[in-house]
Amino acid sequence: MEFAELIKTPRADNVVLHRPFHLAVEGTLCLTGHHLIFSSRRQDNAEELWLLHSNIDSIDKRFVGSLGTIVIKCKDLRIIQLDIPGMEECLNIASSIEALSTLDSVTLMYPFFYRPMFEVLEDGWSSFLLEQEFELLSSVTNEWRLSCVNKEFSVCPSYPPVVIVPKSVDDDALRKVALFRHGGRFPVLSYYHKKNGMAMLRSSQPLTGTNGRRCKEDEKLVNATLRSGRRGFVIDTRPLTVAQQARAKGGGFEQEVHYPQWRRIHKYIERFNILQESFIKLVEACNDQSHNMDRWLSKLEASNWLTHIKELLTAACLAAQCIDREGASVLVHGSEGTDSTLQVTSLAQIILDPRCRTIRGFEALIVREWLQAGHPFQQRCAQSAYSNSKQKWEAPVFLLFLECVWQIHRQFPCSFEFNEQFLIMLFEHAYASQFGTFLGNNENERAKLKLPQKTMSLWSWVNRPEELSRFQNPLYEANSLVIWPSVAPQSLQLWEGVFLRWNRPSRFLEEAEEERINIIKYNKELQARVNALRRRLAELEAEDEDEEVQEEEEEEEP
Repeated sequence: MEFAELIKTPRADNVVLHRPFHLAVEGTLCLTGHHLIFSSRRQDNAEELWLLHSNIDSIDKRFVGSLGTIVIKCKDLRIIQLDIPGMEECLNIASSIEALSTLDSVTLMYPFFYRPMFEVLEDGWSSFLLEQEFELLSSVTNEWRLSCVNKEFSVCPSYPPVVIVPKSVDDDALRKVALFRHGGRFPVLSYYHKKNGMAMLRSSQPLTGTNGRRCKEDEKLVNATLRSGRRGFVIDTRPLTVAQQARAKGGGFEQEVHYPQWRRIHKYIERFNILQESFIKLVEACNDQSHNMDRWLSKLEASNWLTHIKELLTAACLAAQCIDREGASVLVHGSEGTDSTLQVTSLAQIILDPRCRTIRGFEALIVREWLQAGHPFQQRCAQSAYSNSKQKWEAPVFLLFLECVWQIHRQFPCSFEFNEQFLIMLFEHAYASQFGTFLGNNENERAKLKLPQKTMSLWSWVNRPEELSRFQNPLYEANSLVIWPSVAPQSLQLWEGVFLRWNRPSRFLEEAEEERINIIKYNKELQARVNALRRRLAELEAEDEDEEVQEEEEEEEP
């Protein structure tokens, strides 16, 4: 298909652009296969807007006489308005934008056409391989192994080709366990706690059904992570009633009679349409311009967004507590094991593992626990909060995870190497990007699309020194301790950096942040001078002592 077929009017003049915190500006609008480009005519201060069609969530059009107006609502929650003279031009542009922003074929998306204008210093596609994680693991324990049982994606279509499993369980046993777990997602290692040797596994639900079916290989695999005489915890992200109902459909949960050393805990985390509706209500509340306090508070409460944050953080803290304080291994799963399971396992690692609070460690966590683990980004991020089309599989699962990280970051501002802008950038690229990192729903699909060969990785861009400097937290001081966030309602706040950034000017906040960075920089310079002076003082004192000793020796000589 040629993009030209979808572009009825490629250019329009005398278009007026309205966007948050900018004066209205007149200029030329151009449509390309992947971008909406607006260029102002002002000689003194030329402005350009480049907007990816894939970032457009919905468009509304209205007419007053011959003047048409298109309101574009973006997946990053921006709202912009275009005033276009001429009804026919306006209709043509609106229909073209609608067609170009809803392309069905993944291979027609911009990452397949994007060519970087920067020097590629590292191949992001090979920056965070599981083999590298296994090397780190092997340096502290020999109880685990790399398995290539899923090499052709034949055992589990949503798992990567390589997984880490207990050394005592062979590949034949893994194949049998895969048949006993929903979608073939058998228990694999998510995290190893070096402090006490406890492990966190993740999987999907067991297929016990109404007959109480069992799998001895599954029991052996799960028990292989337990120390002698110790118990483990299964954290099920479904309520007990839902887990019980799943048995009627062939699913279920680990029965205590077959897993006597494991205690099952149900920590309910909402999924799919409930989360998406909550997201839509929250954005609607944030866009309410009535300035009525009661209305704002009631809408915020009705969205239940902060309740979902609290539930998720509580479950992650529980998993971390079982591992660090109870000295117990943990198995986390819900139904499919591709959404709430990954939220819990990745947040627990943020709490437990200082490496995950560094920039590269956090990138590795996203690759390992989200991309390789099979979170269906293509489905979940197909629509944002403004889309008019009927929901299918959309849900802000990854955004909810990022917000939980931000909540912890806010409580421990010196423990993270990255700043808030880093998290916002990840949110934006998950929904619309020039990079191929978040395309596809799992590694199997990415391999079929040949993304590493045909697209650029987000990490290749982010990890360039000039980009990294924008995402570094000036307050960072490496903290090797476990950090325990408060989940009390009073401790949780609305993430203004995402939800209010287009609704209120941020100039003063940006100026304050710049001043803070300058103060920290100046403080470091002063600290360096103090250290240098202390060293010099110590040298002078040592010289003085040497001179005194020498004088004493000379006096003692006859």
